[in-house]
Parts: sequence; C-alpha cells; structure tokens
Amino acid sequence: MCGHPHDAEDLVQETYARVLARPRLLRRGDELAYLLRVLRNVHISGRRAVRVRPQEVSLEERPELRDERWRPEAALEVRALFAAIAELPPEFRDVLVAVDVLGLSYAEAGRAVGAKEATVTTRLHRARTRLAERPELAQVVSP
Repeated sequence: MCGHPHDAEDLVQETYARVLARPRLLRRGDELAYLLRVLRNVHISGRRAVRVRPQEVSLEERPELRDERWRPEAALEVRALFAAIAELPPEFRDVLVAVDVLGLSYAEAGRAVGAKEATVTTRLHRARTRLAERPELAQVVSP
C-alpha cells in the first residue's frame, strides 16, 4: 500500500494509535477485518491530506516570483488598495478583511462578524465589486 517500509511502519503505528484511542467491543471475531479496515481508512486519509497541503516551491526555481514580489511600485498599489478597503462600509470591509486578508473560510468569517455564510458571500462579492470599480485600483484588483 505504501511503497516504502518506513511509511508502512508509520501507517501501522497510526492505525494502532487510532484503534487504541477509541476502543470498541467487537463481536464474532472480526478483529482482523476491523484492523484492516482502519488501516485502509488511515492510509486514504493520509493520502488526501497530502494532496490538500500546498506544495513548497523555492524562489530559486521560480525567479519570476522573486522579481515580481519586490517591485517598488507594488508598495504604492498595496497602499492604495488598503486605503480603498478602509473606505468601504464596515459590514463589507470586515468580511473582505476576514476572507481576503486574514484567509478565513466563509464559515469562519461568518462566525467572526456574526453573519450567516450566505451573507458573507454576498457582502464579499459586493466589496470586491466596489473595489474593482475604482479606476485607481484597475491594475491591482483585475486579474
């Protein structure tokens, strides 16, 4: 399943840790089947977690990121963007900062501002639209 003995040992340890963390009463001698099912589920969960994690890329491999990131005019664009965000109505500004600046999910942002997730989605769309309509932010906001 793992392709490497060390990964297999880690998988077995994680399986036993999960089984021992939540003991169950098994009937009809299903112990082996239960352990194998837990082993398979732990393996699948681990594979999913690896796919979801962002991959690291060094700046040496992507020099265009290093050059683009430190442009002097970028500081002026960011300053203008933050000034425009500060001018938004509070309900739009709070949601935009929570999602786009802090990186919260819509549900987390909803809990933070005391609104439903659908309301967060609507306010975020309206805030982004207002920013995109500002002519001085055309280069910063547009893709």
